[in-house]
This record gives sequence, C-alpha cells and structure tokens, in this order.
Amino acid sequence: MEKAARKAGGRLRRDFGEVEHLQVSRKGPSDFVSKADRIAERTIYDELRAARPDWGFLLEEAGEIEGDPTKPRWIVDPLDGTSNFLHGIPHFAVSIAAQEPRLDGKGWGDVVAGVVYQPITDETFWAEKTRGAWLHDARLRVSARSRLDDALVATGIPFQGAGDLPQWVKIYSAFGPRVAGIRRFGSAALDLAWVAAGRYDGFWETGLKPWDTAAGCLLVREAGGFVTDFRGRSQPVCDSEVLAGNDAQHSKLHKLLVAALKD
Repeated sequence: MEKAARKAGGRLRRDFGEVEHLQVSRKGPSDFVSKADRIAERTIYDELRAARPDWGFLLEEAGEIEGDPTKPRWIVDPLDGTSNFLHGIPHFAVSIAAQEPRLDGKGWGDVVAGVVYQPITDETFWAEKTRGAWLHDARLRVSARSRLDDALVATGIPFQGAGDLPQWVKIYSAFGPRVAGIRRFGSAALDLAWVAAGRYDGFWETGLKPWDTAAGCLLVREAGGFVTDFRGRSQPVCDSEVLAGNDAQHSKLHKLLVAALKD
C-alpha cells in the first residue's frame, strides 16, 4: 500500500508544479488535474492488482471493480484535496484502505489497513487493525486535551450540493463559541490523519464518500480515538456523517451536536 501511494504521490508532486504554471493559462488547469487524478489512480490500481490479483476495488474515478467475494477489497482515493491541487495549494493526499468482507457474506466489514500519504511533506500515516497507527516509524496517539476551550477542530464546509449546509451551520454555531478554533483545510483524509496525530482534537463533516474516510477512520481508532456518525454509531467506514476525536472531545462535541440538531 505504501509503495503504491508513494509511486502515485511522486507523480502528483511533479504534476503539482505544472498546475502552478497552468494557473496563468487561458484554458486553466482543470483538464490537466483530471488527467493527473486518473493517472494516479491507474498507478495505484496497477501496483495493488499486481500484489493481490484476486482482490476487488472501490475507486473514486473508476468505481467498483469486483474481485473474489471472499477476499478483501481496496478503497482508493488517488487525490483527496482536488480543489487544493487545482488552485496550487500544497495540501492534498493519497488515501488507500483494505476492507474485509463480512463473515456472513453480506457486504463489507472492518477496514484492516490504511495509508494516507501527503506527497508535498512526504508524510506517510499508516495503520493496521490492532497494531496501532503510525507516522513513518513513530507511534501516533490522539491528543490528551480534554477541555473544549483548548480544542482545535477541523471540518469540511458543504459546497455545490455536497453535504447539508443548514445542518453544518447549526453545528458550527454550537461548536464555534466553545472551542479554541475551527479549521477548514480541504482534505478529509488528512484531517482524520491529523486527529490521529494529535494535531487536531476533533473533526466533523457530512457528504463524504468511503474513499475519503476509510483509511483516516482506521488511523483515528488505532491512535486511541473515536469515529462515529452523528447518532454516535460506529460504522466500519463513516462517510455520510463523520465525527472524530479523542474520548473526551468526541463525547463533548457529540452532546453539543445532538443538542444543536434538535433545535
């Protein structure tokens, strides 16, 4: 997984330099970025297919590719933070996760491994179920901050029909006056990795997809944190509703969120 992420990330890092030059072109960089996204996904697909030829895929661009139903599948986002990439902002990531099938054969179960790779900073966040979360060879732990007024919280703001903006405003209004700060950096995979690393104390967002969160959710859990939907339910992959944080912050943020959505 790390080999595939780094191979795709190296190409994205080179392409990112070209995007900065394309900002001044009449056509703009959109077509170039779309091509870079597809090439990165193909690179990851080829690497993982060679390693595990009977596993299936859930890919952001190409969709679902079925494999042996008794074997795991890969969940891949080749470029999380596309808008940042498009505008020359150096904050984006490659996200890859492995998810096992349910024992009863009905759908998919736990995510058992995940990698989030930031090409610009050359940071590899990775986790395996029951083996912990890591940044390179350093063990990750969620922050120990328990007071809301010490908490730095990340979010993603709904745009162009993605997510529920009125709901987001309610949650923001509940959290904003009580926390130390709220950040919106534009990559859910990195937001979750940074919760796992203790850089953020909490994170919430709606309207995401499994490839945005599969690796990041495992990172948070293996770093000692909690990831649920807005009802407090822990899912193998939380995507349409995500609330993450350490034990104390998740509990306090969830209470605020529930109260805000009742109004």
